[in-house]
Amino acid sequence: MKKLIFIAAILLLTGCSHDDSPERKEITVSAAASLKDALSVIEKDYEKTHDVDIKINYGASGALANQIKAGAPVDLFFSAAQSKVDDLVKAHVVKKENQQSVLENQLVLVSQSDMTDISNLKEASIKKIAVGTPATVPAGAYAKETLMKAGVWNLIDDKIIYTKDVRQALTYVETGNTDAGIVYTTDAKGTKLKQTPIDEALHSPITYPLALITDNQTARAFYEYLQSDAAKKVYQSYGFTVK
Repeated sequence: MKKLIFIAAILLLTGCSHDDSPERKEITVSAAASLKDALSVIEKDYEKTHDVDIKINYGASGALANQIKAGAPVDLFFSAAQSKVDDLVKAHVVKKENQQSVLENQLVLVSQSDMTDISNLKEASIKKIAVGTPATVPAGAYAKETLMKAGVWNLIDDKIIYTKDVRQALTYVETGNTDAGIVYTTDAKGTKLKQTPIDEALHSPITYPLALITDNQTARAFYEYLQSDAAKKVYQSYGFTVK
């Protein structure tokens, strides 16, 4: 009997000890693939000074938004297109006041050979062009808009190779799987590929809205940090324009 009481006491103390030890908090973020370099730095910096485990899922903003609408457990969504966050607001997943446009970006044509402008894509020497899938990849949607306004889309649409996200489009050009591609300037930063700026008048403004989905103290604190001066310095170091 004494032995049973002793065991019960040990189990009770063990249970109390476990309950008194606070579990490390977690934050789950879904973010555009083009943000990976900058957010990886911000994630490490934040975890150094906060007892939080940040898990970031990178991908095409459209695909990520669809996952969130389907019920994926996500606390924050950092999109490469305002329309994807607007869809979540309409679906009552995000409150209108819990989203803020944070960054801006630009498009650039990357290629293995020198080009003067996007009209060069019509040339016979350019056989394959990497572009993100417009329906789910904002960079692809901006690229298609650009090519249509420039009057070259219908002339080159048979050359287009669609990719799952903007980073894959860059990789296709770097590895020689395509002759050219359209990506963000931030993705092309540091690449050895030839770069040709794209006129911003040819596409809608490229903005990055940040949305708070789970409105608790832990998630909101990181939501605010992602808009802080410290975070902005990191974004700028990777070529983003802060708002």
